[in-house]
Amino acid sequence: MARTPRDNRAQREEPDLIEKLVGINRVAKVVKGGRRFGFAAIMVVGDGKGRVGFGAGKAREVPEAIRKATENARKSMVRIPLREGRTLHHDIKGRYGAGRVVMRNAPPGTGVIAGGPMRAVFEALGVQDVVAKSIGSSNPHNMIKAAFDGLNKCMSPRAVASKRGKKIGDIVGRREGDAPVKEAVDG
Repeated sequence: MARTPRDNRAQREEPDLIEKLVGINRVAKVVKGGRRFGFAAIMVVGDGKGRVGFGAGKAREVPEAIRKATENARKSMVRIPLREGRTLHHDIKGRYGAGRVVMRNAPPGTGVIAGGPMRAVFEALGVQDVVAKSIGSSNPHNMIKAAFDGLNKCMSPRAVASKRGKKIGDIVGRREGDAPVKEAVDG
């Protein structure tokens, strides 16, 4: 059996990915002879360096559902810009359906203060300091999708500066609440 470049890439990516199982649901389908049970799994996969994805999988057996969810999560990985590789650049609000989440950057040493599904996202992403709160739906699917909605809105100062055609210093220089600097007039 010849190995394709795709197989080699999958082999290379295996060891350095962080896989987090968020939840497993047992679902039943009622048929003529009784009930048929199946399982639905939701997984979060990340490299711990700013790439993360999530996926869901359904199957008749738990390991197969987890495998499908992991495969879907790997396909949906996105890159999120991180400040100093440890926290978010700015505060973010995300929403999906009835799920609303608020994510705030935090000073060093704070740790990951987030509940259940969002904690898995941040740990797989490689964020070390963040404060997050879920407002609204506690459904893990909606919480994760709301978190990804917010994370996809996250922009680094470099990206904002290039978009506006300015220098990074112009973007980061003044903080909210600072008084504007007035020019001194000789005379």
